Amino acid sequence: METTTIMTKQSGRLNTGRSDGKNPGKTNARFIMLVSGVAAFGGLLFGFDTAIISGAIPYISAYFSLSEYMLGWAVGSILIGCAVGAMLAGGLADRYGRRLMLIVCAVLFAASGIGAGLSDNLSLFIAFRLIGGLGVGAAAMVSPMYIAEIAPARWRGRLVACYQLAIVIGILVAYFSNYIFDGLGANNWRWMFASQAAPSLLFFLLLLIVPETPRWLIMKGKKAKAVTILEKISETESIEEEVAEIESSFHAKHSISIKQLFSKTYRPVLFIGIIVAVFQQVTGINSIIYYAPVIFKETGIDSASSLMQTIGIGVVNILSTCVAIGLVDKVGRKKLLLTGCLLMGISLVAVGLCFSYRYFDHYVVLIFMLLYVASFGATLGAVVWVYLSEIFPNLVRSLALSIATLALWLADFAVTLTFPVMTKHLGTSYTMFCYALLCAVAFVYMWFKVKETKGRSLEEMETLFLHKN
Repeated sequence: METTTIMTKQSGRLNTGRSDGKNPGKTNARFIMLVSGVAAFGGLLFGFDTAIISGAIPYISAYFSLSEYMLGWAVGSILIGCAVGAMLAGGLADRYGRRLMLIVCAVLFAASGIGAGLSDNLSLFIAFRLIGGLGVGAAAMVSPMYIAEIAPARWRGRLVACYQLAIVIGILVAYFSNYIFDGLGANNWRWMFASQAAPSLLFFLLLLIVPETPRWLIMKGKKAKAVTILEKISETESIEEEVAEIESSFHAKHSISIKQLFSKTYRPVLFIGIIVAVFQQVTGINSIIYYAPVIFKETGIDSASSLMQTIGIGVVNILSTCVAIGLVDKVGRKKLLLTGCLLMGISLVAVGLCFSYRYFDHYVVLIFMLLYVASFGATLGAVVWVYLSEIFPNLVRSLALSIATLALWLADFAVTLTFPVMTKHLGTSYTMFCYALLCAVAFVYMWFKVKETKGRSLEEMETLFLHKN
């Protein structure tokens, strides 16, 4: 029996289910929340897989005898896998479906955690980190795309932002895992990585009960199955009209090539997506996420205390992302992005000044780092994923999102790789000032180039961004 049929019978629809193609305009909230929540669970594994390294840094540094350059490579190697995963995921998601790609991601997550935990040399450790990166990079592209393609327009911002909420929950779970396993002796870092297998298995099982997105089904000519899903999620009065609108957005009979994507028609929106994605990373967030315990130890506290303060960052990240979920469809994307750049820049300058003057009393570094993380979580952290998932036209969404996500991971890799080197040669203070300067550049760019997308359907977005010849 098809998964879509199972979901139809079990979900308890709120609409009339009429077969004439008419929908009274009511959506099944429980169904939408279920499938969006399962897709967003990929973000939890994303956050867990990327953040688990933070607590393991002192132990893998000693075990593998890492210099600051090799430490940057050991931490950042996963991001090369992320870049490759993002690059490949678009085409594979178009060919095999969004749901199947997420199932593959679940398998990669589990293999990475177990393999890294069992590694006895650096090359094997990095190989499994790269495998995990493939899953993270693919999930980072496919999960928001899945949610954007299945969510009603007025809910889309909040539901895609739930993906970022899942990421930060995964980061917090990783911080707790690090704290729990920290006292287990020389092999504690192995348990930190291997613990990833449990949520990976849960993600795999949950994916077996959700359907494919209606837009992918229509793209593949599976109109009847798409109608079954649209009847449960659509807010329009006529399912037939919505199907026709989606079909018209896939106006080309052939796949879009990279060359066509960079054509005059699509180039402006592609460049906006790439630059916004890069700014999410180069403003420094993952230097804080990955190296927070190291930064806190510089203030003179011990390992256990640094891990506890890092858990505080994880908690604030979750709370601020909840704020973003509540605001993104009310305030709008552009205002939140601008506010985030401003507050993050101020926080980074403050942290940099604390390190410049060696002033660490009254938890002042912790306070400003929490402000920075809160500002990111409520703005760039959640909103960039929302923005990327919705600005690209249906016909090119997979490929364009792959390229934008690829740029994001490459920027993340550059930041992660260079942070230990920058702090050694420039010091923590000037490293923070560099990130603050990039926040200012991001603010100026977003002020002039980012367009508001709140409340628009995916099909309406094409008239907002595309250059018509």
